[in-house]
Amino acid sequence: MTRTVSLYRLAHARSGDKGNRLNIAVICREPRFFAPLRERLTEAFVARVFRERQPTAVRRYELPKLNAFNFVLDDVLDGGVNGSLGLDGHGKTLSFLLLSAEIEMPADLLAPTEEPSPEPMSGGSR
Repeated sequence: MTRTVSLYRLAHARSGDKGNRLNIAVICREPRFFAPLRERLTEAFVARVFRERQPTAVRRYELPKLNAFNFVLDDVLDGGVNGSLGLDGHGKTLSFLLLSAEIEMPADLLAPTEEPSPEPMSGGSR
């Protein structure tokens, strides 16, 4: 069984720009989210999220030791900071567009994990 959730529940992100190229790092909130997101957070998924900006290319780089992904999208910034007439022609805020996307995840994975309770201290007499 799966549930649809906002990517924001599973990860946080940091974005930046260079010319007309957008860079978004997506970092899993918990290591257990990395493998299922590897299957679902694909280049095609990200391209669909940004379809109105018409990326000419989307590349994903996996960073498994950091439980993260780095996405590079070409030609989505209206020419970049210097070339755009948009109020925010750069990529600093576009990570929120990706984090607001809805994604299907296994329902059991979304259940909160329980922290192990500490061992009770023995209060025996001496």
